[in-house]
This record gives sequence, structure tokens and C-alpha cells, in this order.
Amino acid sequence: MDTSLLAPLALYSFVCTATPGPNNIMLASSGLVFGFRRTIPHIFGINFGCALMLVLSGLGLGALFEAWPVLRWAVRIFGAVYLGWLAVKLWQSEGVERREGSHPLTFFQAAAFQFVNPKAWAITMPAIASFTVPGRPLALQLGVIVAAFVLVGLPSIATWAAMGAGARELLESRKGMIVFVRVMAVLTALTALLFLI
Repeated sequence: MDTSLLAPLALYSFVCTATPGPNNIMLASSGLVFGFRRTIPHIFGINFGCALMLVLSGLGLGALFEAWPVLRWAVRIFGAVYLGWLAVKLWQSEGVERREGSHPLTFFQAAAFQFVNPKAWAITMPAIASFTVPGRPLALQLGVIVAAFVLVGLPSIATWAAMGAGARELLESRKGMIVFVRVMAVLTALTALLFLI
């Protein structure tokens, strides 16, 4: 990889991971409902899932989406359904009082979600195309791209979970908490609809 690409790669990683999207809305909601500590596996699952997607995109999986556009639509539809289900669960959570059997996403659930998250695909495939240089060792270039996303992305997405957990302290009244949780549920549902546009 050309060293002149390192600063743009770091900036790209930051913008892609710090801006609102399905992952960050879900992390803020999880931080709010379950607290930061219980959301940590979710944070690391997102990071791992995106790193794996970067590697797979670099090895040619992204080309399948270009060859078969129906796969892209299948991912969008599945992602929208999954986010819709999460929005309903969040709406029903009634603030920080957890229902019986309610728990945050696990590491593996969060990692698997990346594969049906259109924003994740929209981030990873262009990253490979933009930050790899033909004729240079692909493994090394993929390693640098993954490292940038992990090192820059981890604190970026963790901030969203921390903001949700912080809102938990600020929203002392039950009514205020329920309103906030339901706003997050609506945002999650709207994100699901955006998957289909």
C-alpha cells in the first residue's frame, strides 16, 4: 500500500464508523437499555464482523454482488426485516426495565449482522477498491486496511454505546426513558426502511 493512502484511509474509517447507521443506532439503544459494560460484546462483534467483511471483500466476495445484483437485494431485504424485528423489541423494552429473557446482542450475533447490513457492504467494498494498489502484496494491504478500521472504528462505535449509557443516567424519569427508547426504536425502523430504497 502506498503510504500516502494512510491518512485518507484513517479519515475514511472514521467517517464510516462514527456516522449514524444501523450499528450505531443499535449500540446507542443497547447502551441505554443494558448499559455500556453489557454492550461490550456487541461492540467487539461489530468490529470483528466488519474486519472479516473487509478480508472477504478483498478476496473477491464483493465481486459476487456486482455479478449478481439479486444478492444485494436479498441482503437488503433480510437486513430490513432483522432491523424491523429489533425495532419492535426495542419499542417493547419500556426503558431500562428489562423484560424476562431480554439481553443485548452477543458477539456472534453482532458479527453476523454485518453480513446483512447494507451500510457495512457499502463501506467495505469501496475501501478495498480505493485503498489497495495493484501489484503490491494483497495480504499486507488487507492487513493495513483491517487494522485502520479496527483501531479507528472501535473507539468510534464504542462512543455510541457510551452515549446511550450516558443518556440512561440523564433520563431519570420512567416516562422520559420510555420516550427516548421509543425514539430509538423509530430510528431503527426508519433505518430498516432505508435498506429498501
